[in-house]
Amino acid sequence: MKILKKIIWLFMLAPIVYLFSIWQQLPESVALHFDINGNPDRYGSKKELWGSALLLLGVSIGVYLMITNINRIDPKRYAKEMQDKYDKMAVAIALFLSVIHFFVISSASSGRISFSPGVVFALVSALFAVMGNYMYNIKPNYFIGIRVPWTLESEDNWKKTHHLASRMWFVAGIIMAILTLLLPTTPGMIVFFAGTFLITTIPIIYSYKLFIKERNQKNQL
Repeated sequence: MKILKKIIWLFMLAPIVYLFSIWQQLPESVALHFDINGNPDRYGSKKELWGSALLLLGVSIGVYLMITNINRIDPKRYAKEMQDKYDKMAVAIALFLSVIHFFVISSASSGRISFSPGVVFALVSALFAVMGNYMYNIKPNYFIGIRVPWTLESEDNWKKTHHLASRMWFVAGIIMAILTLLLPTTPGMIVFFAGTFLITTIPIIYSYKLFIKERNQKNQL
């Protein structure tokens, strides 16, 4: 894991190196935004690419450093013993953001999206599956997971909620990844956003019902 944590920095910086290497070949005006069909609908100066590139790099580094240092900033007592799992999640997220970063620069430089928008939805869905795999035994913390008041107040609520969320994210992530690759753009987009909404809201509703049940049991004592 230590070697992987060092190599991931190369992946995070790779898109910047790529942009620098193709800079002289870029036209002064490049595509900066695309519609859902992959067609450019806004152009601008190639210098704007540096702003986007540096912003994405900053987000990648910021998220990576936050997750890999949870044990230092999270007051929950489980943070230190879960750090190895957090590190793996941080690497997965950083790698995902680097791939998206590369796609943004590549699409702008070519003036077209050379891949189906469904590929992006599939990548995000695959990330959901990866996160679901790590979520099953994640301990209470203030940064990662289903962080609502009733899960943070009860370890039992947190555990049951994340057992459910883990299974949902893993299975739904795989199904969504397959469907968004196979379906046309619009149906694939509907599947992606509907699936994302469900795997986000259902665990929260479930955790709230657990909270109400626990509260009623205490009131009956």
